[in-house]
Amino acid sequence: MPALDIAQEQEGYLTPEAMTEVAHALNLDPGYVEGVATFYSLFHLEPVGKHRMYICTNLACMLRGAYDILAHANHAIGVAETGEVSSDELFSTEEVECLGACEYAPMMRLDHAYHYDLTPEKIDALVAERRQGKRTKHRG
Repeated sequence: MPALDIAQEQEGYLTPEAMTEVAHALNLDPGYVEGVATFYSLFHLEPVGKHRMYICTNLACMLRGAYDILAHANHAIGVAETGEVSSDELFSTEEVECLGACEYAPMMRLDHAYHYDLTPEKIDALVAERRQGKRTKHRG
């Protein structure tokens, strides 16, 4: 899995060639590597935005407005549907089951950092920061 993660970081997503290269480097069957890549939702087999917003819609997050947050995030990045890549190729959203911090719902993972108690205003600020090439140092 770490090798697939590195390949995805380099390419932006896992291409068939990247999975084959990982398989050869680790002396594994390419079919096995592809099976691992398709099993875990954090691996992508199609292009995604540079900044991926993994928004939790599990029960606690759903009860605290996760679907409204997801819809707002899609609007903020300029896409009609979850999973689409923004026209500037900077953003994409993904609905995920659980990020393990239900007490801080709704929440998301963005650029390997977790953001809690999300509001439309927080989403707008995070998108604006990344469009300007900045990243927040705090979480929450």
